[in-house]
Amino acid sequence: MNTECGAQAFNCIPVRLSEIPVLSPDVFREHVVRRVAENGRLVSLFGSPCGGGVRLYAVLGTADSGGFTVLAADAGDRYPALTPYCVQASWFEREIAEQWGIRPEEHPWLKPLRYHRAWRAGHDAWGRGPGEPIEPSVTAFYRVEGEEVHEVAVGPVHAGIIEPGHFRFQCHGENVMHLEISLGYQHRGIERRLTGEPSARTMHYMEALAGDTSIGHGLAYCQAMEALTRTPVSFRAEEIRGIALELERLANHAGDLGALSGDVGYLPTASFCGRLRGDLLNITALACGSRFGRGWLRPGGVAFDLTPDLPGQMVDRLERTSRDLTGAIELLFSSPSVMARFEETGALTPALCQELGLVGVAARACNVGRDVRFEHPAGIYRFVSIPLTTWPTGDVFARAQVRRGEIRQSTHFIRQRLEELSEGPACTAPARPPAADSLVISLVEGWRGEICHTIITGADGQIARYKVVDPSFHNWMGLALALRGQQISDFPLCNKSFNLSYCGFDL
Repeated sequence: MNTECGAQAFNCIPVRLSEIPVLSPDVFREHVVRRVAENGRLVSLFGSPCGGGVRLYAVLGTADSGGFTVLAADAGDRYPALTPYCVQASWFEREIAEQWGIRPEEHPWLKPLRYHRAWRAGHDAWGRGPGEPIEPSVTAFYRVEGEEVHEVAVGPVHAGIIEPGHFRFQCHGENVMHLEISLGYQHRGIERRLTGEPSARTMHYMEALAGDTSIGHGLAYCQAMEALTRTPVSFRAEEIRGIALELERLANHAGDLGALSGDVGYLPTASFCGRLRGDLLNITALACGSRFGRGWLRPGGVAFDLTPDLPGQMVDRLERTSRDLTGAIELLFSSPSVMARFEETGALTPALCQELGLVGVAARACNVGRDVRFEHPAGIYRFVSIPLTTWPTGDVFARAQVRRGEIRQSTHFIRQRLEELSEGPACTAPARPPAADSLVISLVEGWRGEICHTIITGADGQIARYKVVDPSFHNWMGLALALRGQQISDFPLCNKSFNLSYCGFDL
């Protein structure tokens, strides 16, 4: 459907490229900025090759319709930046500049995100020639000058087994005035490898985008390909996928609450949750052989059906683990010393959450009811709803409370689905080629938040552009602003309360 200034799209329903209006860059910016200001949100912004040039696509979430507005513009070698008027576009535009060598004019802080060469030969947003390094002025960190102001650099190599990321703090005494986050150390070029015809390795790439979100990203890919090939999925397969997704949420939320406990030195819950996270992962392994659910999902359904004896075994394990987990969480929230560290630490306001376009736990902890399962339901969530968990204070305590509530809701969902599992086939093989000259948006509410996969196909039906937005892409800036005015010693606690992905960002 073509609206006045964009094509209307819905989750997992393809639209023809011919239905998406191609605007001038100025009009494109005007409409994006206006729609975001009218309580909309920039779900995705990316470039795609088109006729020797690059076409920009914006996917805008609309709060009132349950769908999206898709806009396009041909950028040329430069275009008027959206960022001065829409902060949500900042990192998207830095990514576009790096990938395609297109310069967003008047971008206030145009730096590379992943420090790789442009995908188009002979194009570079910073004017580099072949083999020339990026000028130091381009990669310089923001600095605060003044008496007794000092800088603290953390990473990119951290103690322990952790992905690399660099954090630069500008501090006055112990107080953080500004935090700049520099990523890109995990860049693997996955998005570029997803173009062309899907291969046997494609599902592996999806499950490795962010290793702790194998089910979430795998499901987003499956839904997108099923939409493009018009492949039906049985209700039983949708139920099993929902079980897999909620098990992934359960395990990670349990691990996060344990890690938050460890960051404030509360060892009872920290030690319990470490074991219980493993017990929850083992339920997934019981179903498919992989603790992270790798190989469980495939386009058309699931690769591993639940044999008649498995649902009962999974419910028994879930009940035992749930009892212990509930006890460990109650210990955490009944400790005054823990609550003193959680409350009013790393707080964000609902207004700032809306301005930044935060998603997932971080958004719901600011009392913003943003959840794909409610706003854009697909799969089993079209038929079975899960109560929304929010909290108003926006601090570490709120993010912990949201996880606590979602553990309770996900446990109930999994138990109910296992006890009422439908009959039917577990998988249907795609029988048609992908639709040509089409765009499809596939959203999944992963355990961190909104996962968005957008596929554009060419005239031959092959993938011309595959764009992934992990929830971390939206939320890293939220972490940076949550640290302002905090003690630098609060950083590990705030960081863990967001628990964002490095590799999910560094695609």
